[in-house]
Amino acid sequence: MKRTIKTTAIGRKARVFCTAAISALAVSHTSDALAGATFKIDDTKWVSVGAGLRTSFTAQEAGSTNGKTWNNDFNLDNIRLYLNGQIHQYLKVEFNTDCQTCGNGGEVRVLDAIGKIEIDPAYNLWVGRMLVPAERREMNGPFYSPIYNTFAAGTPFESSDYNTIIKADGTSAGSYGRDDGATIWGAFFDKRFQYAVGFFRGLRGGANQNSNILYGQRFAYNFWEVEKNPGYYTSGTYYGKGGDILTVGVSNQYQEGGAGTVTDPGNLRATAADVLMEKVLPDGSVLTLNGEYKNYGISNGYSTESRDAGGGFGMFEGNAYDVSGLYLFPQKIWIGQAQPFLRYTNTSPTTSSNRELYEAGVNYIIDSHNAKVSLSYQYGDLLTKGYSYTTSLPNIDRSSQMMLGFQWQI
Repeated sequence: MKRTIKTTAIGRKARVFCTAAISALAVSHTSDALAGATFKIDDTKWVSVGAGLRTSFTAQEAGSTNGKTWNNDFNLDNIRLYLNGQIHQYLKVEFNTDCQTCGNGGEVRVLDAIGKIEIDPAYNLWVGRMLVPAERREMNGPFYSPIYNTFAAGTPFESSDYNTIIKADGTSAGSYGRDDGATIWGAFFDKRFQYAVGFFRGLRGGANQNSNILYGQRFAYNFWEVEKNPGYYTSGTYYGKGGDILTVGVSNQYQEGGAGTVTDPGNLRATAADVLMEKVLPDGSVLTLNGEYKNYGISNGYSTESRDAGGGFGMFEGNAYDVSGLYLFPQKIWIGQAQPFLRYTNTSPTTSSNRELYEAGVNYIIDSHNAKVSLSYQYGDLLTKGYSYTTSLPNIDRSSQMMLGFQWQI
């Protein structure tokens, strides 16, 4: 079974950001559609297993400090095992693992562990460890995003994405976009209006001394065809197989004491809006447009002095947006189709310097999200500045990077 999402630690150096963050940020979701190998027990009980792999090669232009021209790296971004099952007509279970910290040897850890009560399309309940409702990129995960490097070279993360390991020391609010909690989700008006409302632990310890809950919500409306995904997950493209799609979504997360330090806590708010338009053209080609906008803030505390001093939980504050366009040619070239793309990302933190990224590339689509190869070129200072938002960040030159990525799923 497929579909499982991502994360990076705050303040990593640019070099680490561009290599380790790629593997640290990989997270996808698992589909309720039977995939991989399915073992039927009786009319209502079954178990399915599957796997996913993402691996890449990057060559990044190096700074003058080490005297090199380019840094070259092979990265195991994800190796994931999927296990899903149904134990009753209304009761399901999902368990997924991933090789977290793959860039540092790798450890197989729990990614998702969800108990599902699915009674009606309008009302469902998931409990356990799962994705926190957020904007589309978070809900896509890397396996169902249209661009391979969508996280490590994208807009800032939600709080559940700022660490690869769940800790209780004030430096973690989840892992790979996931957290322990519960989500109520469903759809109304012929499934055009989709919602997900979740309650999670959020930041553990540190600034959150009172164990305040993190609240996460996502609402989306399908103007054209209704997107078909498991639960409240999304996809960044359907390669034309979902018909003509125009969906607008909004999301918000809030936690009192969700950022900062023990002595200088702040209240975290993360608001985002996203849009997906996919049009199947008369000749069979497919045009896909993705866009997202984020406005994050920390109130009632967490001064710039505390941020610059280091420590604590230093979330992004400010505005960011990401736009991309893809065109899938209808003709087959050997066993796949070519899908060139362009992308632009801009991040404007209130506590640090702005950064941006330009990207151009081509995907070779063999079997939709299950088998594809991606080649891209990226340029900008997001590659070198990374996700450090201290006011003392030095003026860093822009950099170029080439990436070749492979993705397989079953």
